[in-house]
Amino acid sequence: MSNGPSQQPHWTRRGFLLTAAALAAVPGPPADPAAAAAELPDFPGDIALYRSAYRNWVGEITADGLWACAPEGPRQVADVVNWAWRHGWRVRARGASHGWSPLTVTQGAPSGAPVLLVDTTPHLTGLTLDSPTAVRAGTGVTVEALLTFLEEHGLGVTAAPAPGVLTLGGALAIDAHGTAVPALGERRRHGHTYGSLSNLILSLTAVVWDSGAGAYVVRTFRRDEADCAALLTHLGRSLVTEVVLRVGSNTDLRCVSRTDIPAGELFAAPGSDGRSFSRFLDQAGRVEAIWFAFTEHPWLKVWSVSPTRPLTSRRVTRPYNYPFSDNIPTPVAELVGRMTSEAAWYLAPVLGTAQYDAAALGLVTTLSADLWGPSKNTLLYLKPSTLRVHADGYAVLTSREQVQRVLSEFAAFYRERLAAYAARGSFPVNGSVEIRVTGLDEPGDAGVAGARPPLLSALRPRADHPEWDTAVWLDVLTLPGTPDAEAFLREIERFLLRTFDGGFALTRVEWSKGWAYTDDGVWSDQEVLGSVVPAAVGAAEWAEADAALDRLDPHRVYGNAFLDRLFGQGATG
Repeated sequence: MSNGPSQQPHWTRRGFLLTAAALAAVPGPPADPAAAAAELPDFPGDIALYRSAYRNWVGEITADGLWACAPEGPRQVADVVNWAWRHGWRVRARGASHGWSPLTVTQGAPSGAPVLLVDTTPHLTGLTLDSPTAVRAGTGVTVEALLTFLEEHGLGVTAAPAPGVLTLGGALAIDAHGTAVPALGERRRHGHTYGSLSNLILSLTAVVWDSGAGAYVVRTFRRDEADCAALLTHLGRSLVTEVVLRVGSNTDLRCVSRTDIPAGELFAAPGSDGRSFSRFLDQAGRVEAIWFAFTEHPWLKVWSVSPTRPLTSRRVTRPYNYPFSDNIPTPVAELVGRMTSEAAWYLAPVLGTAQYDAAALGLVTTLSADLWGPSKNTLLYLKPSTLRVHADGYAVLTSREQVQRVLSEFAAFYRERLAAYAARGSFPVNGSVEIRVTGLDEPGDAGVAGARPPLLSALRPRADHPEWDTAVWLDVLTLPGTPDAEAFLREIERFLLRTFDGGFALTRVEWSKGWAYTDDGVWSDQEVLGSVVPAAVGAAEWAEADAALDRLDPHRVYGNAFLDRLFGQGATG
């Protein structure tokens, strides 16, 4: 097995993996001024326009030749938004395009659509300390750049998403998270949260409508303001240019990986003896399981706070320490190539075994089974060169004591349905199940009197269920185009919705992933879009967020056809 990047030309020629170049929003050459003036009359002259393609993380949503620009600061962003309002265009902020759901651009948007992409990564990237415990950051900065800056000042966060390429603005728009709850006996550190990154916001600056000025203006919102609660996780219905985040002292983390615990033991029913997921959660608080399809032993990662390096741990000074995961091994590449080019989907069990073998052997050969270092270096582990797959996503809110029950019931249903499909010759899943556990967005973590939780965050606490203090995140991954995938994922979704229906647990969707499945599509089940999602968020909170976002953007410049449908609005522009 070879894990080196020298293998990349082999699998690229086979054409099964989207190139990493599609991730970045790289400004193209300026458009011909005459052509731009003809299509975008009176556009601000100090902001260059260019044509740009859009492609989401897995390439399921693409658009060619849309107009784009890269404002140099908030004032220019306001100029762009005001131009769009006056000319009936819509504005979509673009960062790394590392998402699945159609919150930015909808599939099939034609090149002539009145949609303007605003690239945040070229210029909205400032990073400064606002105080010893707060950082001011432009929303175009990447999560890796943010965490690197914090590390240089002895600061950090409790948990973060695995891909460092994410922009901060994109991460905050969809309440991005890592995996962390307090271990037994652990106390939250000042400036930290076990919830989403959105819960760290102290203030944010956005371009919003000002009725007095009769225009869109740059305005800063404090965490204790009512409208800020809607902007903390806005799903692309606003454009935030800068945030101030509460941060705390950095920690050194040990990350131990193991692949020897059977799924039947890890996800056993509550009360079972053995090495259960909850047992590791109690011991360390930071746990993730990656369970490859049709295999029995998940890849389990357990992070623990460790001020000094354990004797068996390898010190790491940079992130992305699993090269066998980021650079596709040849056996995995060849199997995926056959499955996608020859429709050999029956090879899913072989692919699952190959992925497990790559992980199990790779952890040994790269000495990465026991890592230690500053938090960033073990929290960030996913590069753009990894395998691109479709992912569904849900957060199940429950009490800490019920986590094992949630996992046990989900795992039993997933295993049974996968076997039933395979028995009739269908293999709808060929990736993995990914499981993380976090705390909720407790507003007190921000340290601001009167702070409110993000209204639309999947991690917002429920006042009627104060015992719910934990969220179990469940993602099922499979290659795009896999036959019967949508029907299978619909069954998973329906199981979660009826099993965790608000009794001892409640299912909410993960905004950036796949949800609202029909038998042949995603983000298209009207019942889920129109009633299930708002009810899970909370009818009053959903209405409050919708009203606030509409008031801050009454002309619906920030939106697209999917968001119009999700929020029950008529399309405009």
